[in-house]
Amino acid sequence: QFAEKKLEKKFNKKLIKEFLKKTKFVKRVIELDRSQPEFKLTLEQYLKKVITKSRIKKAILKYKKNKAVLDQIGNHFNVQPRFVIALWGIETDFGRVTGFFPVISSLATLVYDGRRGSYFEKELINALRIIEKGHIKMDEMKGSWAGAMGQCQFMPSSFIKYAKDWDKDGKIDIWHTKMDVFASASNYLREVKWNNKKTWGRKVYFKNSLNIKNNNDWQSLKKWKSLGVLNVDKTELPNLELKARLIIPKNYENYGYLVYSNFESLLKWNRSNYFAIAVGTLSDHLIINKNKVTKK
Repeated sequence: QFAEKKLEKKFNKKLIKEFLKKTKFVKRVIELDRSQPEFKLTLEQYLKKVITKSRIKKAILKYKKNKAVLDQIGNHFNVQPRFVIALWGIETDFGRVTGFFPVISSLATLVYDGRRGSYFEKELINALRIIEKGHIKMDEMKGSWAGAMGQCQFMPSSFIKYAKDWDKDGKIDIWHTKMDVFASASNYLREVKWNNKKTWGRKVYFKNSLNIKNNNDWQSLKKWKSLGVLNVDKTELPNLELKARLIIPKNYENYGYLVYSNFESLLKWNRSNYFAIAVGTLSDHLIINKNKVTKK
Protein backbone atom coordinates (compact mmCIF):
# COMPACT_ATOMS: atom_id res chain seq x y z
CA GLN A 1 0.00 0.00 0.00
CA PHE A 2 2.81 2.39 0.83
CA ALA A 3 4.51 1.65 -2.49
CA GLU A 4 1.29 2.21 -4.40
CA LYS A 5 0.33 5.43 -2.61
CA LYS A 6 3.70 7.06 -1.97
CA LEU A 7 6.30 5.65 -4.36
CA GLU A 8 4.75 4.89 -7.75
CA LYS A 9 4.71 8.51 -8.92
CA LYS A 10 8.20 9.21 -7.56
CA PHE A 11 10.31 6.22 -8.64
CA ASN A 12 10.75 3.84 -11.55
CA LYS A 13 9.15 0.39 -11.50
CA LYS A 14 12.48 -1.42 -11.18
CA LEU A 15 13.36 0.36 -7.93
CA ILE A 16 9.86 -0.14 -6.50
CA LYS A 17 10.04 -3.83 -7.35
CA GLU A 18 13.40 -4.11 -5.57
CA PHE A 19 11.98 -2.19 -2.59
CA LEU A 20 9.04 -4.59 -2.30
CA LYS A 21 11.26 -7.65 -2.68
CA LYS A 22 14.02 -6.73 -0.27
CA THR A 23 12.37 -4.61 2.42
CA LYS A 24 11.66 -6.49 5.63
CA PHE A 25 10.15 -5.63 8.99
CA VAL A 26 13.05 -5.45 11.48
CA LYS A 27 11.78 -6.17 14.97
CA ARG A 28 15.07 -5.12 16.55
CA VAL A 29 14.66 -1.59 15.17
CA ILE A 30 11.38 -1.16 17.09
CA GLU A 31 12.94 -2.59 20.25
CA LEU A 32 15.81 -0.11 20.04
CA ASP A 33 13.50 2.81 19.25
CA ARG A 34 11.32 2.12 22.28
CA SER A 35 14.01 1.23 24.79
CA GLN A 36 16.54 4.00 24.35
CA PRO A 37 18.31 4.21 27.71
CA GLU A 38 18.09 7.35 29.77
CA PHE A 39 21.36 9.25 29.48
CA LYS A 40 22.77 9.13 33.03
CA LEU A 41 26.48 9.66 32.48
CA THR A 42 28.10 12.80 33.84
CA LEU A 43 30.09 14.88 31.38
CA GLU A 44 33.36 13.65 32.88
CA GLN A 45 32.27 10.01 32.51
CA TYR A 46 31.17 10.65 28.92
CA LEU A 47 34.43 12.38 28.00
CA LYS A 48 36.49 9.56 29.49
CA LYS A 49 34.46 7.10 27.44
CA VAL A 50 34.70 8.83 24.06
CA ILE A 51 38.07 10.61 24.31
CA THR A 52 40.45 7.84 25.28
CA LYS A 53 44.23 7.93 24.95
CA SER A 54 44.00 5.47 22.07
CA ARG A 55 41.44 7.62 20.24
CA ILE A 56 43.59 10.74 20.68
CA LYS A 57 46.60 8.87 19.29
CA LYS A 58 44.49 7.53 16.43
CA ALA A 59 43.15 11.00 15.65
CA ILE A 60 46.69 12.40 15.36
CA LEU A 61 47.75 9.51 13.10
CA LYS A 62 44.64 9.87 10.91
CA TYR A 63 45.25 13.59 10.55
CA LYS A 64 48.89 13.08 9.54
CA LYS A 65 48.01 10.32 7.07
CA ASN A 66 45.28 12.36 5.37
CA LYS A 67 46.77 15.83 5.84
CA ALA A 68 47.15 16.74 2.16
CA VAL A 69 43.53 16.10 1.20
CA LEU A 70 42.22 17.44 4.52
CA ASP A 71 44.04 20.72 3.95
CA GLN A 72 42.66 20.98 0.40
CA ILE A 73 39.13 20.33 1.59
CA GLY A 74 39.54 22.61 4.61
CA ASN A 75 40.69 25.47 2.42
CA HIS A 76 37.84 24.91 -0.03
CA PHE A 77 35.07 24.86 2.59
CA ASN A 78 36.76 27.18 5.13
CA VAL A 79 36.61 24.60 7.92
CA GLN A 80 39.58 23.63 10.09
CA PRO A 81 40.43 19.95 9.42
CA ARG A 82 40.87 19.16 13.10
CA PHE A 83 37.12 19.47 13.63
CA VAL A 84 36.39 17.12 10.74
CA ILE A 85 38.79 14.54 12.22
CA ALA A 86 37.14 14.95 15.64
CA LEU A 87 33.63 14.47 14.23
CA TRP A 88 34.80 11.44 12.25
CA GLY A 89 36.42 9.93 15.34
CA ILE A 90 33.52 10.40 17.72
CA GLU A 91 30.77 9.47 15.25
CA THR A 92 32.22 6.21 13.90
CA ASP A 93 35.70 5.73 15.40
CA PHE A 94 37.21 6.96 12.12
CA GLY A 95 34.92 4.85 9.97
CA ARG A 96 35.32 1.62 11.94
CA VAL A 97 31.76 1.46 13.34
CA THR A 98 29.19 2.69 10.81
CA GLY A 99 26.21 0.44 11.55
CA PHE A 100 25.05 -2.84 10.07
CA PHE A 101 21.29 -2.31 9.74
CA PRO A 102 19.81 -2.23 6.21
CA VAL A 103 18.78 1.42 5.96
CA ILE A 104 15.74 0.92 3.72
CA SER A 105 14.28 -1.84 5.89
CA SER A 106 15.00 0.11 9.08
CA LEU A 107 13.30 3.26 7.81
CA ALA A 108 10.36 1.32 6.37
CA THR A 109 9.94 -0.40 9.74
CA LEU A 110 9.85 2.96 11.52
CA VAL A 111 7.33 4.31 9.00
CA TYR A 112 5.13 1.27 9.55
CA ASP A 113 5.42 1.56 13.34
CA GLY A 114 4.03 5.08 13.04
CA ARG A 115 5.36 6.70 16.20
CA ARG A 116 7.33 9.20 14.11
CA GLY A 117 5.99 8.00 10.80
CA SER A 118 5.93 11.27 8.87
CA TYR A 119 9.57 12.04 9.73
CA PHE A 120 10.82 8.60 8.75
CA GLU A 121 8.68 8.59 5.59
CA LYS A 122 10.61 11.62 4.34
CA GLU A 123 13.89 9.94 5.24
CA LEU A 124 12.86 6.73 3.45
CA ILE A 125 11.96 8.60 0.27
CA ASN A 126 15.29 10.45 0.41
CA ALA A 127 17.13 7.15 0.91
CA LEU A 128 15.43 5.70 -2.19
CA ARG A 129 16.44 8.81 -4.15
CA ILE A 130 20.06 8.23 -3.17
CA ILE A 131 19.82 4.67 -4.51
CA GLU A 132 18.02 5.80 -7.67
CA LYS A 133 20.83 8.28 -8.41
CA GLY A 134 23.33 5.46 -8.27
CA HIS A 135 25.35 6.55 -5.24
CA ILE A 136 24.97 3.15 -3.57
CA LYS A 137 23.10 -0.13 -4.05
CA MET A 138 20.19 -1.00 -1.79
CA ASP A 139 21.96 -4.07 -0.39
CA GLU A 140 25.02 -1.98 0.47
CA MET A 141 23.16 0.91 2.14
CA LYS A 142 23.87 0.10 5.78
CA GLY A 143 23.69 2.31 8.86
CA SER A 144 22.29 2.70 12.34
CA TRP A 145 18.90 1.35 13.38
CA ALA A 146 17.45 4.86 12.87
CA GLY A 147 18.91 5.31 9.38
CA ALA A 148 22.10 7.32 10.01
CA MET A 149 24.55 6.29 7.33
CA GLY A 150 28.21 6.08 6.53
CA GLN A 151 31.36 7.30 8.20
CA CYS A 152 29.82 10.68 9.04
CA GLN A 153 26.44 9.21 10.05
CA PHE A 154 24.25 11.37 7.83
CA MET A 155 20.53 10.81 7.75
CA PRO A 156 19.31 10.57 4.12
CA SER A 157 18.01 14.15 4.22
CA SER A 158 21.44 15.40 5.32
CA PHE A 159 23.03 13.35 2.54
CA ILE A 160 20.78 15.03 -0.01
CA LYS A 161 21.57 18.52 1.35
CA TYR A 162 25.24 18.32 2.23
CA ALA A 163 27.07 15.25 0.86
CA LYS A 164 29.79 15.92 -1.74
CA ASP A 165 31.55 13.92 -4.45
CA TRP A 166 35.07 15.21 -3.81
CA ASP A 167 36.89 12.60 -5.93
CA LYS A 168 34.59 13.34 -8.90
CA ASP A 169 33.84 9.68 -9.69
CA GLY A 170 30.13 10.35 -10.16
CA LYS A 171 29.13 8.82 -6.83
CA ILE A 172 28.89 10.35 -3.38
CA ASP A 173 30.30 7.60 -1.19
CA ILE A 174 30.23 8.37 2.53
CA TRP A 175 30.57 4.65 3.30
CA HIS A 176 33.98 3.89 1.80
CA THR A 177 35.58 7.00 0.26
CA LYS A 178 37.34 9.15 2.86
CA MET A 179 37.60 12.18 0.56
CA ASP A 180 33.82 12.22 0.17
CA VAL A 181 33.41 11.78 3.93
CA PHE A 182 35.71 14.72 4.72
CA ALA A 183 34.15 16.96 2.08
CA SER A 184 30.60 16.10 3.15
CA ALA A 185 31.32 16.82 6.82
CA SER A 186 33.09 20.07 5.91
CA ASN A 187 30.26 21.19 3.67
CA TYR A 188 27.75 20.46 6.43
CA LEU A 189 29.66 22.70 8.85
CA ARG A 190 30.01 25.46 6.27
CA GLU A 191 26.28 25.39 5.55
CA VAL A 192 25.41 25.72 9.25
CA LYS A 193 27.47 28.94 9.50
CA TRP A 194 30.86 27.66 10.64
CA ASN A 195 33.49 30.35 11.15
CA ASN A 196 37.05 29.15 10.52
CA LYS A 197 38.44 32.27 12.21
CA LYS A 198 37.26 30.93 15.56
CA THR A 199 37.61 27.83 17.67
CA TRP A 200 34.68 26.23 19.55
CA GLY A 201 35.14 27.36 23.16
CA ARG A 202 37.22 26.85 26.27
CA LYS A 203 36.94 25.32 29.72
CA VAL A 204 36.85 27.98 32.43
CA TYR A 205 36.97 28.49 36.19
CA PHE A 206 34.99 30.97 38.26
CA LYS A 207 34.36 31.72 41.89
CA ASN A 208 31.06 30.61 43.34
CA SER A 209 28.93 33.47 42.03
CA LEU A 210 25.20 33.44 41.45
CA ASN A 211 25.65 36.26 38.94
CA ILE A 212 27.74 33.92 36.79
CA LYS A 213 25.78 30.72 37.35
CA ASN A 214 22.50 32.33 36.40
CA ASN A 215 23.91 34.19 33.40
CA ASN A 216 22.91 32.67 30.05
CA ASP A 217 23.62 35.77 27.96
CA TRP A 218 26.02 36.05 25.03
CA GLN A 219 28.74 38.41 26.23
CA SER A 220 32.28 39.28 25.20
CA LEU A 221 35.25 37.48 26.73
CA LYS A 222 36.21 40.89 28.08
CA LYS A 223 32.88 41.07 29.95
CA TRP A 224 33.18 37.50 31.26
CA LYS A 225 36.64 38.39 32.50
CA SER A 226 35.23 41.38 34.40
CA LEU A 227 32.72 39.02 36.05
CA GLY A 228 35.53 36.91 37.45
CA VAL A 229 35.70 34.11 34.89
CA LEU A 230 39.21 32.71 34.38
CA ASN A 231 40.83 30.13 32.14
CA VAL A 232 40.72 26.61 33.54
CA ASP A 233 44.33 27.06 34.78
CA LYS A 234 43.13 30.21 36.61
CA THR A 235 44.96 32.62 34.33
CA GLU A 236 43.09 35.64 32.98
CA LEU A 237 40.90 35.51 29.90
CA PRO A 238 42.03 37.60 26.93
CA ASN A 239 40.56 41.09 26.48
CA LEU A 240 38.59 40.20 23.35
CA GLU A 241 35.18 41.23 22.09
CA LEU A 242 34.57 37.62 21.02
CA LYS A 243 31.02 36.67 22.04
CA ALA A 244 30.52 33.61 24.25
CA ARG A 245 27.89 32.01 26.43
CA LEU A 246 28.48 29.97 29.57
CA ILE A 247 27.58 26.30 29.93
CA ILE A 248 27.87 24.74 33.38
CA PRO A 249 27.44 20.95 33.29
CA LYS A 250 25.82 19.20 36.23
CA ASN A 251 28.13 18.75 39.26
CA TYR A 252 30.74 21.10 37.80
CA GLU A 253 30.56 23.60 40.71
CA ASN A 254 33.19 26.26 39.87
CA TYR A 255 33.96 25.08 36.35
CA GLY A 256 32.19 25.37 33.02
CA TYR A 257 32.68 26.13 29.33
CA LEU A 258 32.57 29.43 27.50
CA VAL A 259 31.40 28.48 24.00
CA TYR A 260 31.40 30.45 20.76
CA SER A 261 29.24 30.47 17.66
CA ASN A 262 30.94 27.35 16.25
CA PHE A 263 29.62 25.41 19.23
CA GLU A 264 26.11 26.24 17.99
CA SER A 265 27.09 24.81 14.59
CA LEU A 266 28.17 21.57 16.27
CA LEU A 267 24.78 21.45 17.99
CA LYS A 268 23.17 21.51 14.54
CA TRP A 269 25.01 18.24 13.85
CA ASN A 270 23.98 16.75 17.20
CA ARG A 271 21.88 18.60 19.79
CA SER A 272 23.82 17.21 22.76
CA ASN A 273 26.08 19.59 24.70
CA TYR A 274 28.13 16.54 25.71
CA PHE A 275 28.70 15.63 22.05
CA ALA A 276 29.71 19.16 21.04
CA ILE A 277 32.10 19.51 24.01
CA ALA A 278 33.63 16.12 23.14
CA VAL A 279 34.18 17.13 19.52
CA GLY A 280 35.79 20.39 20.59
CA THR A 281 37.95 18.69 23.20
CA LEU A 282 39.19 16.00 20.81
CA SER A 283 39.92 18.64 18.17
CA ASP A 284 42.04 20.52 20.72
CA HIS A 285 44.27 17.45 21.09
CA LEU A 286 45.27 17.94 17.46
CA ILE A 287 46.87 21.26 18.36
CA ILE A 288 50.25 19.68 18.97
CA ASN A 289 52.70 21.63 16.84
CA LYS A 290 52.84 23.60 13.63
CA ASN A 291 53.31 20.43 11.57
CA LYS A 292 49.92 19.11 12.59
CA VAL A 293 47.36 21.90 12.80
CA THR A 294 47.26 25.57 13.72
CA LYS A 295 44.78 26.69 16.37
CA LYS A 296 42.31 29.33 15.22
